[in-house]
Amino acid sequence: MAEVRYESASRIYPGNPPVRAVDGLDLEVADGEFLVLVGPSGSGKSTALRMLAGLEDVNEGTIRIGERDVTNVPPKGRDIAMVFQSYALYPHMTVAQNMGFALKLQGLPKAEIATKVREAATLLDLEKFLERKPKALSGGQRQRVAMGRAIVRDPAVFLMDEPLSNLDAKLRVETRANIAALQRRLGTTTIYVTHDQVEAMTMGHRVAVLKDGLLQQCDTPRALYDRPANAFVAGFIGSPAMNLVEVPVRADGVSLGGLDVALPRESTTAVANAGIDRVTVGVRPESLALSPSGAENSFELVVELVEELGADALVHGSVQGSDERLVMRVDGRTPPALAQTVAVTIRDAAELHVFHPGTGERLV
Repeated sequence: MAEVRYESASRIYPGNPPVRAVDGLDLEVADGEFLVLVGPSGSGKSTALRMLAGLEDVNEGTIRIGERDVTNVPPKGRDIAMVFQSYALYPHMTVAQNMGFALKLQGLPKAEIATKVREAATLLDLEKFLERKPKALSGGQRQRVAMGRAIVRDPAVFLMDEPLSNLDAKLRVETRANIAALQRRLGTTTIYVTHDQVEAMTMGHRVAVLKDGLLQQCDTPRALYDRPANAFVAGFIGSPAMNLVEVPVRADGVSLGGLDVALPRESTTAVANAGIDRVTVGVRPESLALSPSGAENSFELVVELVEELGADALVHGSVQGSDERLVMRVDGRTPPALAQTVAVTIRDAAELHVFHPGTGERLV
């Protein structure tokens, strides 16, 4: 069994005041799960991973792997294997020697090492490179060697710290698909750190979002997208980001772009119970649509930028008569022109997200 549990775990750096890089983290990773830690720079995601690896001290709380408390166990005693952002391959060794080096240090017989290396090379499509040196490999191949070095150890937990950040965009897409498929085949508990929310959404069984050392939400990618727990998660998850605007409350809804938009009854009840007259409304770019000029239930948007992405285009604009700025996704074949004023409607009020303007927490 290789469950991982953070129990009120904190990493505190000395200072005045002390810096809580990870603050009271409570998180459970199931046996065989692929969990992604995501957040902006400085959110504590890499520190949390390094705490599990034994490379950072745990100042408060505990960390468990299976039923074993590993809070004060040295890294070599934790039965983990880590893949870093840098490949950290020995340049004077062949691929086979790099992959088998840790097993050699453990004193395993040469025949057993060779068998394990061949098996890992087969999984990673590296058989024909086993006698090459790292300098003769591409970046993607070097990353696969670094993964192979972790696989041959057959650890209880894989830890991956932004392993794809040195790859170009096309290779990154291909490699992340390979990593996800490999994890499914091996069934090894994996914790993966990235700042790229697209990477997080496409790879993880669950995604844990961190900000300033605090866990904001941990759920499936779909749940994070459909029901973000707060405005930070709403703005971080999704590409492009959700539009977030603070707007006044009306009798049975809100005013967005000068348009009175009715909200579901549970939303208006939550707003009334909070006793506030303004809310932060979130609407995803794909929840907005172009409509005929002057159409009912529409507002005007002045186009300031059009990003053409092929099948889609992203239209950035300011709402006529206000300082509200919105992004919407439209058909890439017929995007509006710069400086054009277009009519915009909300596809479905049920797709609006309502957050407290002070705390940022979801109201319903």
